[in-house]
Amino acid sequence: MLTEFLLKDKIAVVTGATKGIGRGMAQGLAGAGANIVIVSRNQHECDAVASELQDQGAVSFAYAADLRDLASIKELVGAVVNHFGRIDILVNNAGVAVTKAPEAMTEEEWNFVIDLNLKGAFFTAQQVGLQMIKQQYGKIINIGSIFGFVGDGNIVSYCVSKGGIIQMTKSLALAWARHNINVNVIAPGYIETELNKETINAEKVFTHLIRNTPLRRLGEVKDIVGAAVFLASAASDYMTGQSIVIDGGWVAH
Repeated sequence: MLTEFLLKDKIAVVTGATKGIGRGMAQGLAGAGANIVIVSRNQHECDAVASELQDQGAVSFAYAADLRDLASIKELVGAVVNHFGRIDILVNNAGVAVTKAPEAMTEEEWNFVIDLNLKGAFFTAQQVGLQMIKQQYGKIINIGSIFGFVGDGNIVSYCVSKGGIIQMTKSLALAWARHNINVNVIAPGYIETELNKETINAEKVFTHLIRNTPLRRLGEVKDIVGAAVFLASAASDYMTGQSIVIDGGWVAH
């Protein structure tokens, strides 16, 4: 076994962890040996996923937080440190999108996306980063998107937020390298989840996606998990400020 990929007894905070890619990454990190903090806005859903992980033999802690609110983020970090004593890994995954023509987007819709995807991601990284600086160790994995690299006219605010995530990652990587904190991005393409399954499998949408994906298939949640384990583990210790794009070749065009 490649022991550098093992996460035995590491403490990993995963935001947006009750559904889709976040849930899959939480399960993957738990499978590699990490103790998992499940974070979303819904305590009942957090409890359910934490219970699933515990049934599989993992140590898990459920905590509901509103990552658009700095006070809530501070309370989350304090609760995790109080419970486990440290934070080794942050998977900064929580995010939303609004699909709408840019000329029709409202201020409320713009703020809804930016407040969680960019502002929330930054302040979550900041508050966890303060703990990691004390430890002089940490792994931060920000979840970006192919739309941090390419545009889409109907999800402008989402594209802006994910482009910002990539630049935020580079900047934090430079700021915190001296503290032995690695900061990297996973940028998924179109990944099929329970939430989007119906939409992306509609005939016209599916045909468009497959035509633009050189590997000629949609991604699955399991396609993201290996990269998350890699970036959380000692195997990536000499890597920081980088983006791993997992998109079937979409941005290679």
